[in-house]
Amino acid sequence: MKIIKRPRQEDWAEICQRPHLDITQLMSTVNTVLCDIKTRGDKAVYEYEERFDHVVLNSLSVTESEIDEAETLVSKELKDAIALAHENIYQFHAAQKFEGQKIKTRPGVECWQKSVPIEKVGLYIPGGTAPLFSTVLMLATPAKIAGCKEIVLCTPPNREGKVNPAILVAARTAGVSKIFKAGGVQAIGAMAYGTESVPKVFKIFGPGNQYVMAAKQQVSLGDVAIDMPAGPSEVCVLADETANAVFVAADLLSQAEHGVDSQVLFVTTSEKMLNKVIDETNRQLNLLPRREMAKKSLDNSRFVLVESAGEMMALSNAYAPEHLIIQTANYQEMAEKVVNAGSVFLGQYACESAGDYASGTNHTLPTHGYATAYSGVNLDSYCRKVTFQHLTEEGIREIGPAVELMAAAEQLDAHKNAMTVRIQEIASK
Repeated sequence: MKIIKRPRQEDWAEICQRPHLDITQLMSTVNTVLCDIKTRGDKAVYEYEERFDHVVLNSLSVTESEIDEAETLVSKELKDAIALAHENIYQFHAAQKFEGQKIKTRPGVECWQKSVPIEKVGLYIPGGTAPLFSTVLMLATPAKIAGCKEIVLCTPPNREGKVNPAILVAARTAGVSKIFKAGGVQAIGAMAYGTESVPKVFKIFGPGNQYVMAAKQQVSLGDVAIDMPAGPSEVCVLADETANAVFVAADLLSQAEHGVDSQVLFVTTSEKMLNKVIDETNRQLNLLPRREMAKKSLDNSRFVLVESAGEMMALSNAYAPEHLIIQTANYQEMAEKVVNAGSVFLGQYACESAGDYASGTNHTLPTHGYATAYSGVNLDSYCRKVTFQHLTEEGIREIGPAVELMAAAEQLDAHKNAMTVRIQEIASK
């Protein structure tokens, strides 16, 4: 970890830098795989599954009997935890339903919007170092609430051709329509273009490694929508002298264990707290099974001492973290000043893990500073707003002359004429 004390504001840009990757070769490799999937469909997916996931498959589809078997392999305690998380996620996202209003902008001019679900959505669920069955709940639950007709899920199988049973249980719980054994770039390509087995979808959701992210970005250029640009996971923790150093260190490490390219940023106004958190982070790190991965992540990370709470909040907004944890005595006041963040956790007991699993909020969030412009996944992510308007003769009289003038000023004569013929027809009555 890099320790920075009382940095000047001109140094903030460097503090806010994420780990850099040379993606030139990466993008070329991804493009080659995507083109192959687009051309050869299932056959190419099978070959890439053998090459990258080291499994020879007879079928890409997960059968109902495989899901039934998975139910027997997951403990009752874990199934109960999945059910609890699903209930909370459902409640939180169901409350986001859009209620449109009809607005009369002028007499005889009425406008409104209707929320329409995206018919076919694709969910990508990583299954490598950490099979993210929680992400199934986060992505499929709002899709089901929105009313998406087809919810397609792709996830890599193990070398025996089996999908992690908790992923299958979560998929059944959340209402996934179809599940396929495909990982990485080949999964994204299959959902973007469609193959003999995998349906083409209209929007792809879900996290993944740098290859998955690159694939999502490439297919979004012309073939399918994606949830958001995203990269390695990250957290920013703000703490004053009242914070619990054990909790802070645990929160930092919970993010660091995601992967070697994850990043944590710790900002405090207390030098005593800074030293406590450094010591506690090192102590807890040695107890983690994934300590080597977390240690490499900490190499990308920064622990920063600043002069004031205002400076602490300003640095966080400049960083625009995926996750923001505020452990200060005045966390409610600090929360009002949050401008850029994916998801915010307030007080000593709101650990990021709560949001990752079971509080009800969504954990699919913008990373790499994209929180300046993007929201995390929510119910609206699965919907489109279709706009309607209705005009009467009175409405034409109200806005018709303005439309004619504006169209003429833009030299769009056919636009002007479309209004003029209506005005003339009404006047002739």
